[in-house]
Amino acid sequence: MTDRDPLYRRHRFPPEIIAHAVWLYFRFPLSLRMVEDMLAARGIIVSHQTVRLWAEKFGRAFANEIRRRSSGRLGDKWHLDEAVVSIRGRKHLLWRAVDQDGFVLDVPVQSRRNAKAAKRLMRKLLKSQGRSTRVMITDKLRSYDVAKRDVMPGVEHRSHKGLNNRAENSHQPIRRRERIMKRFKSQRHLQRFVSIHDPIANLFHIPATTSPPAIIANCVQRR
Repeated sequence: MTDRDPLYRRHRFPPEIIAHAVWLYFRFPLSLRMVEDMLAARGIIVSHQTVRLWAEKFGRAFANEIRRRSSGRLGDKWHLDEAVVSIRGRKHLLWRAVDQDGFVLDVPVQSRRNAKAAKRLMRKLLKSQGRSTRVMITDKLRSYDVAKRDVMPGVEHRSHKGLNNRAENSHQPIRRRERIMKRFKSQRHLQRFVSIHDPIANLFHIPATTSPPAIIANCVQRR
């Protein structure tokens, strides 16, 4: 991206510095103040509040572009899982879908762990990916069976806790960030963060058994 990009209009710092700050924040489990200190060590004086605004504005633009380019081009085997996140004493469910190579497909935050929430996840996946999956792998939560019968009746469903380690492991970066940030402030805060963090994390995810899809590599190029 260049200074001519309208996204950077009226910003005092050049695109390279802004992009570097956003990359630091979403690539590594760093707090806003840590990013502020790392930039200061390079002679770039920016407040942590400015880093937060950059992360929200530019991170969302980067994530939207990555999501647009990768739509329908990731794996055809979906691993679905849910994790409990405590926010101000209330439990919320972070539903997660990844493909067979570990690339994150979608991460909606919901307040329930039932069939309605599972249906919402599946419908979002169908819309974002533009196609159905070949195989769906979940734990033994019965809500998945009910939702699959209504939303994707013809899809093969494998329900076994031992088969779903890929989705369960995908929660770990958010768990680390949760500790660094001393918990998320609200359901909206959590949803905003994961909707930016996970698409960007896909750029740096290299599966152990296969090369990343070409679309992921192309996402780092200027649109």
